[in-house]
Amino acid sequence: MELLKKRILEDGKCYPGGILKVDSFINHQMDPDLMFKIGEEFARLYADCGINKIVTIEASGIAPAIMAGHVMHLPVVFIKKKEPKTMSNMLSTVVHSFTKDRDYTVCISADFLTPADKVLIIDDFMAYGNASMGILDLVNKAGAQVGGFGFIIEKTFQGGGDKLRAMGYRVESLAMVSSLDNCAIELK
Repeated sequence: MELLKKRILEDGKCYPGGILKVDSFINHQMDPDLMFKIGEEFARLYADCGINKIVTIEASGIAPAIMAGHVMHLPVVFIKKKEPKTMSNMLSTVVHSFTKDRDYTVCISADFLTPADKVLIIDDFMAYGNASMGILDLVNKAGAQVGGFGFIIEKTFQGGGDKLRAMGYRVESLAMVSSLDNCAIELK
């Protein structure tokens, strides 16, 4: 997706430790026109896969998931990072956040993720794959199927996408960052 790659190179910021900041257009302040194009692209890529639900994890995956859900006319459910007192029939797992360097117990209601679901999992970043492994755990606990993964940005040098591909999952990343060495953004 050339528009996305252009924005990453023009507006993305790199910090030591493999951190790419895209908070001016993706995950803090958002560009709704770009986000809609991202949703359209995920919808195009997964149009023929029998997906009936989109799953993401709060918070930065919500916007691209909603846009894809809008284009595909599918419900979107997001995994919560805090256990609500009102949630019943809850499934939970632990996820380690690379960005915040802490563990979260994340949860989803089994009322919204069932064995009848074939899901598209969407998130803003694929790095080491910690969030994706947590989402997979919840999908497996629910007895649902994974139709594929969609990431806005994959940091290929951190290996998470390759891990999912080796497990047999379809992974579509709209921009692939091959290096952030010396705080220079290099795209595949």
